[in-house]
Amino acid sequence: MLNLNFPLFKKRVDHCLRLILIAILCSGLFLSGCQSQDLGDSQVTKVTLWHGINPPENRDIFNDLVAKFNQQHPDIEVEALYIGQPDAQLPKIFAATVSGEAPDMLWFVAQLTGELTNLGALLPLENWLNNAPIKAEIDPAMFASMELNGHIFSIPLATNNAAIFYRPSLFAEAGITEVPKTWQEFKLAAKKLTKDTNNDGRIDQHGIFLSLGKGEWTVFAWLPFIYSAGGDILVDQHPDLVNEGTIKALQLGADLVAEDWAILSAPERGYEMDNFLSGKAAMQVTGPWTLGQLSQLDIDYDVFPIPVLETPAAVLGGENLFVFKSNPQREQASLKFLEYVLSEDFQTTWALKTGYLPINLKSQKSELYQQFVQENPVLEVFLEQMKYTRSRPIIPKYTRLSENLGRAIEASLLGDQTPKEALQRSQKRLELIFNDQ
Repeated sequence: MLNLNFPLFKKRVDHCLRLILIAILCSGLFLSGCQSQDLGDSQVTKVTLWHGINPPENRDIFNDLVAKFNQQHPDIEVEALYIGQPDAQLPKIFAATVSGEAPDMLWFVAQLTGELTNLGALLPLENWLNNAPIKAEIDPAMFASMELNGHIFSIPLATNNAAIFYRPSLFAEAGITEVPKTWQEFKLAAKKLTKDTNNDGRIDQHGIFLSLGKGEWTVFAWLPFIYSAGGDILVDQHPDLVNEGTIKALQLGADLVAEDWAILSAPERGYEMDNFLSGKAAMQVTGPWTLGQLSQLDIDYDVFPIPVLETPAAVLGGENLFVFKSNPQREQASLKFLEYVLSEDFQTTWALKTGYLPINLKSQKSELYQQFVQENPVLEVFLEQMKYTRSRPIIPKYTRLSENLGRAIEASLLGDQTPKEALQRSQKRLELIFNDQ
């Protein structure tokens, strides 16, 4: 993701698991040095943290914050190791877990919770968190991403959600004086913004850039529209893709493409902003992690909330931190680091330097952060949407659910099938997967 958050999660986990045994048998994959060593002589407990924080500027900020923690806790040394972007991380994570060489902590999207708990790898956190004063400072919206089957298995590093970025100059040229609030206004704006600017008979400015692909980013970008239409994808822990709201959301995208008011991303590249930055697309779904990039460019931009069909909707983004079972000494050291990550100090610094939204309530209300919001008023849209944001499902087979929703989105946008047909086909695959317990 243009940064950590970007939730580009999702190569098929089952495929990763199949590769694990091959990797271990063929190459003797035992990740020596991955697990921490307790340095008894120096009385320093060393713990490792694997992550895929990106861009490199955010990685440097995180390393500085880790160094600060280590300075404040001379008996603990956290070693933060970058292990690649999310798709590349999965085989490493599962291979290390199965071989008993997992890191002490892991940075990843919360939707991995189910797979890791199935492997019995994670340390439940509720006993620690319920007795920690810091719990009262966590934004209540975050708890849905932390829990599975009555247990807490992760804590958020930070959060975000997606909204519609737009080019005010292009809106003015099209005679649009107010940002769209409803789907009908959204479609009308896309129509007005679609132009042949050089009169060569071809459209070279589209109303919106839409995410195409089966990956998690595409699902993340489209779920707010599904939820706004009253749809859902999981009911009573069972996939339910074929419902009126989900069909309406996919039909919205299909209509925009059919009318040529939208330009589609390359497969799995819906987070790229080249078309938006060049003015070839006047609108794009993305999030606050882009603010650092945009602030360095000489272009106009602004943000408005996801347009509403039935109800306001947004989807929780960001990555969480997991603690793997090891021994009491390393587990306690990891919990100390988690408490630091949740703190007002960490959350404020991370938010100011990366554009992520703080999950600590004191940080959100702090003078420093409020001043930052005044200087970057587009953040108000994302903070307001946090009031009604929803987490993606935390279930063991989420990756399969997400992949099949992504397949339906892709088929609908490409016109290969109607939204209902595409969703029915994905639902049938999911019935086989979820009924095969």
